[in-house]
Amino acid sequence: MENTNYVQSNVVPNEVKGWNWGAFYFNIWWGIGNKSYLPLLCLIPFFNVIWIFVCGAKGNSWAWKTGEFKDVETFLAVQKTWNRAGLVGFIISVVFLVLYVLFLGSIISSFANL
Repeated sequence: MENTNYVQSNVVPNEVKGWNWGAFYFNIWWGIGNKSYLPLLCLIPFFNVIWIFVCGAKGNSWAWKTGEFKDVETFLAVQKTWNRAGLVGFIISVVFLVLYVLFLGSIISSFANL
């Protein structure tokens, strides 16, 4: 009964608030999937560098306010999948970036020694 009150009053419960890796990393796709279109602002160059962090911080609230979820448990189950995918994607990106920088550094140093 309490969860129904949340949905009807459009109040964001405390259990829902928090960081969302899916909204941070997959911002545009996450927004479309959750019928929350503010993440589309990530398409604006330079502004998107700041906006991805806003998406990560406010994403759960935006998704909750769409009213697509019947209760908090369902919402958290759906967002858990997005969180896991976003975190894995972020980690993989960081690993590839580090490997790229190391590879690029080794190439530059090998040309410098010629």
